[in-house]
Amino acid sequence: MRASRGLLGILLGLGAGLAFGAGGAIVKPLFEAGWSPGAAVFARIVVGATLLVVPGLIALRFDLRPLWRAKWTVLLYGLVAVAGVQLAFYASLERIPVSMSLLIEYLAPVALVLFVWVRTRRVPQRIVLAGSLLSVVGLVLVIGPGGGPMDPLGIAFAFIAMIGVCVYYAIGERAGDQLPPIALAAAGFVVGGIALGVAGLTGLLPMRATFGEVDFLGGTAPWFVPLLVVGVISTAFAYVAGIAAIGILGARLAAFLGLSEVVFAGIVGWILLGEALGPLQLVGGVFILAGIVCVRLERRAPDPAALALDVDLVPAGSGTDRRG
Repeated sequence: MRASRGLLGILLGLGAGLAFGAGGAIVKPLFEAGWSPGAAVFARIVVGATLLVVPGLIALRFDLRPLWRAKWTVLLYGLVAVAGVQLAFYASLERIPVSMSLLIEYLAPVALVLFVWVRTRRVPQRIVLAGSLLSVVGLVLVIGPGGGPMDPLGIAFAFIAMIGVCVYYAIGERAGDQLPPIALAAAGFVVGGIALGVAGLTGLLPMRATFGEVDFLGGTAPWFVPLLVVGVISTAFAYVAGIAAIGILGARLAAFLGLSEVVFAGIVGWILLGEALGPLQLVGGVFILAGIVCVRLERRAPDPAALALDVDLVPAGSGTDRRG
C-alpha cells in the first residue's frame, strides 16, 4: 500500500508538472491578442476559484470550521503561494530577462534542501546533493541563463517568487492534516484572486484584456476558450494535484518533481507551437529527470512507530537478529 501511494504521488506530481507546463502554450494566444500577463493570471485564478469553490465545500461537508481554524494557513497560501509568486515573478520580468527569472524561481527545490540543512544542521545525503546539482545543471541547459541587464531589484523579485514557491510546497506538506487539497486550493484561489484584483485596481499589476477571436490549436476560437482551458487544466487541476502529491511524497520530492514542468513546457511548446527543442535542452531535460530519480532514491529514516511494532511482533528469546 505504501508503494502504491508513492506511485500515486509521483503520478500526481508529474500530472501537475504537465498541467503547469502546458499553461504557457495554452495562454500564449491571449498574450498575442493583447492581454497583459497580470490580466491573464487574474482571470485564470478567478476561473480556478469558480470551479473549485463548490467541490471544496463538498470536501469540507459544508462545515467551515476547519477553514476558520486553518485561516492563517489559507491566508499565507493565498497571499504568498498564489498571488505573491505571480506578482513577484512579473515584477522581475520588467527588469531582468525571462530566462533568468525562471532560472531563479525554479531553484526552489534546491533552496528547500539548503533550508533543511541549515535548520537541522545535518548534511543531506550525497544522493540528494547529487540530485540537486544535476537539477541545477539541467535547469541552466533547458532555460539558459540568458543575456541582458541584471537589475538588482529584478533579481530580488525573482528570489521573492522562489521563496513563494517554497512556501507553496511547505504549506502543501503540512496542510493535509487541516484541509483536503481541493479545499485548500479553492480557499487559496479566493484569497489570491482578491489580492490580485486589488493589485490591478491600484495599478500595481497592469491589467489589459481584449475580447475577440484568437488563434488557438491551429484554428481560431473565442477569447474565453483558452482562458477556460488554462483555468481548468493549468490552474484548478494543477494546484489540486500538486497539493495532493506534496501530501503523499513530502515537500522535497514533490518540489523536484515540480521541475518536470520545465521539461513538459518545452515538449508542449514543441507539439502545439512548433517551438523545437535544441540538443542542449534535451540534455538538460535528462539531467533534471536524473536529479529527480536521485532524490527519489534517498534513504528514509526508519519510522519509530513501525520499529516499535516490529519489536512487539518478535517474541522474546526467538533469537531473531534483524541486523542480517
